Amino acid sequence: MESSDDPELQLLLFGLFLSMYLVTVFGILLIILAISSDSHLHTPMYFFLSSLSLADIFFMSTTVPKMIMDIQIHSRVISYVGCLKQMSLFAIFA
Repeated sequence: MESSDDPELQLLLFGLFLSMYLVTVFGILLIILAISSDSHLHTPMYFFLSSLSLADIFFMSTTVPKMIMDIQIHSRVISYVGCLKQMSLFAIFA
């Protein structure tokens, strides 16, 4: 993603992406908590919903924190090792 050199825009993007990430993670955790706390929801359909929700958290947590950090430190590159780590985590979580 190409971001501007404008510090105000970068601060806005940082806050926007961080808040969207946190809201999404907490929402998914609420889904998992609701399913695990109600014994009537211990059916295969809800088991798979919990599994997919957990996979969603893992996939998001592979790339989004790096992107948020890059916005904050004004970096637009990723190292070869960092790229390999992200690709490996994506493959593991898939």
